[in-house]
Amino acid sequence: MTKPAVPSAAACLAALALAGCATTGARAPSPADPWEGFNRSIYGFNDRVDRYVTKPVAEGYRAVLPEPLRNCISNVFGNVGDLWSATNSLLQGKPADTAHTLTRFTINTIFGFGGCADVASTLPGLQKRPEDFGQTLGVWGVGSGPYLVLPFFGPSSGRDAVGFVADRFGEPIAYINDDLLYWSLSATRLISIRAELLDTTKLLDNASFDTYAFTRDAYLQRRRSMIYDGNPPNSAPSYDDDEDDGATPVKR
Repeated sequence: MTKPAVPSAAACLAALALAGCATTGARAPSPADPWEGFNRSIYGFNDRVDRYVTKPVAEGYRAVLPEPLRNCISNVFGNVGDLWSATNSLLQGKPADTAHTLTRFTINTIFGFGGCADVASTLPGLQKRPEDFGQTLGVWGVGSGPYLVLPFFGPSSGRDAVGFVADRFGEPIAYINDDLLYWSLSATRLISIRAELLDTTKLLDNASFDTYAFTRDAYLQRRRSMIYDGNPPNSAPSYDDDEDDGATPVKR
C-alpha cells in the first residue's frame, strides 16, 4: 500500500541496475541486516505473492484500462498523498517545502480536475517532493535500526516500520468510514503502483546476482539520501547503534 516504500524503492533498484551497480559473487554479511535469515524468508514469501497474485492482477489492470485513465488514477492518489507529505515537511522544520507541496496540491486539485492531471509538475520548480514519517524520524535523529522486510510491503527498517504505522494513520484515506470503499481504494492504489512498475521490475526478474542483497543495499542507500534531501554526507553510512544515519538531527 505504501507508495514511498515499495514502488519508489523498486524504481530505485531498476535505476541502479541500469547503472551497472549490481555485483555478482559472494557478499559479506551486512551489519545493517542482523536478521538476514528471517528477512530472506519474508523476501521469498513476498516474491511468491507478487509472482502469483499481485503481478498478474497488475498486468490485467494495465491490459484493460487505457493509459490516460491509469495515469489519472495514479495522479489522484499522488495528489492526496501530497497532503501527508506537506505535514511531514512541516514536522521536519521545512516550511518552504510545506508551502511548495501545498501549492502543488492546490494547483492539481483546481486545475488538474481533482488531481487527475499533474499540472504542477509541468511548471518550473514544482516537482514532487515526497516525505513520510520515517524520514521525519530520521531528520530528527532517530537511527535507521536493523533492516527489516515486511510481509507484503517489502523493504523497511526498524525506524521506517514505525513510520509506516504512522503513515497509515496520517493518510486521508485512513479516515474513510465505509469499509468497502476503504479497501477498494487501497487495493486500487496497490494495483496502480504495481502496474507502473511492471516494466521496471523486469530488470530483476531473471537477474543472476543476489537480488535480496541488491534490494536491501539499494533501499538503505535511497532512504539515507531521502533523509538528507538528496545530499547525504560524503562519508559512508555506519550501522552502529550510536552512529547510524539519522543519529544526529539533520541540519537545515
